[in-house]
Amino acid sequence: MQSDCKFVQFYLFSPMILREITQKIKQLTKKFPVIAVIGPRQSGKTTLVKNTFPKMDYTNLEEPDTRLFAQQDPRSFLSSKPNGLIIDEVQRVPELLSYVQTLSDSSKKNGQFILTGSQNFLLQEKITQTLAGRVAVLTLLPFSLNELGPDVSMENFTSYLQKGFYPPIYDRQIEPTDWLPNYIHTYIERDVRQIKNIPDLNTFTLFVKLCAGRIGQLLNLSSLANETGVSINTVKSWLSILEASFIIFRLMPHHQNYNKRLVKMPKLYFHDTGLACSLLGIATEKQLSSHYQVGSLFENMIISELLKYQFNHGRDNNLFFWRDKSGREIDCLLDNGLNKICVEIKSGKTITAEFLKGLTLYQQLAAPEKVKSFLIYGGDQKQVRNDVTLLPWFGSTQIFDSHEV
Repeated sequence: MQSDCKFVQFYLFSPMILREITQKIKQLTKKFPVIAVIGPRQSGKTTLVKNTFPKMDYTNLEEPDTRLFAQQDPRSFLSSKPNGLIIDEVQRVPELLSYVQTLSDSSKKNGQFILTGSQNFLLQEKITQTLAGRVAVLTLLPFSLNELGPDVSMENFTSYLQKGFYPPIYDRQIEPTDWLPNYIHTYIERDVRQIKNIPDLNTFTLFVKLCAGRIGQLLNLSSLANETGVSINTVKSWLSILEASFIIFRLMPHHQNYNKRLVKMPKLYFHDTGLACSLLGIATEKQLSSHYQVGSLFENMIISELLKYQFNHGRDNNLFFWRDKSGREIDCLLDNGLNKICVEIKSGKTITAEFLKGLTLYQQLAAPEKVKSFLIYGGDQKQVRNDVTLLPWFGSTQIFDSHEV
């Protein structure tokens, strides 16, 4: 293994791993009166904000009596908090945000309220209506490889594909085969019903499992509808639920006209590969190693790592993929309008010429525009071949070191 693979310096609280997003949150509290941290349940939002702002008062709207107080007397609920207030799971009382707006406007004090929420669409809708210009919104996903730091075993990526990155699996040393199925059950029984009344949860569960079987594929709504036995409109609605609660995300196609015959459908990915493995019935690393989805899950993990890096640094999602009608494609393309980074992702540990073919094609199509090209693969060596930088899977975010994207 080459020593020039760089990692961010990691620090450990006891027992908390310092999250990469911490610095950005502290920076934004000096500029905005309200900070909102959204993300999936159990991604570490509460631990993050309580450790980052230990002097602030804390309240959790999941508690029925607290929620009732906030609903019946919001002014009293929010008042008399000289050190600021952390409001956990704020989507449970969305009308509270109007009062947060009024108080933040009158006090003109930055960093006054820290909000967390595990349902994106509710929080974002209310923020658009009431807190526009007053709030900074950050997304916290489960642990990244960078955050796990020196504890990452660089010999085998299948362990991380199968375990996933939810903090309880690491903080409490819970077996993923024990924790993940219960997370799925709780999510479907509780969170889905909060978002939308779905009468047949068994069909919805089948739908989620079918999504796990389509990781890295073009999103075909008709196929999903036929296999689930529901309408296309229902599929659209259920996909929105999974996105709103940070189970899945869509990678959109890049449409710059190097070739006009480009696909228009997005690709489907999960925010956590461990969750996807559990839905696919993969219980061990041995099962995963020979599973038909191992390459897609590896691709999913790397793209999720790049997305986490962007979110942890307060950046928008500028990840795309490129594919023409002939099936020639680039797995991930980062575009900030001025420059591009192309990333090909292969789970194999031995480099072949086939791995580089898509990158070479895109460089030719984009010429004379300068494109930075990377191959992230299942091996452990960093190399440079034909203007393509090869990175090991545990160093994927090094693509951000060479280019500001």
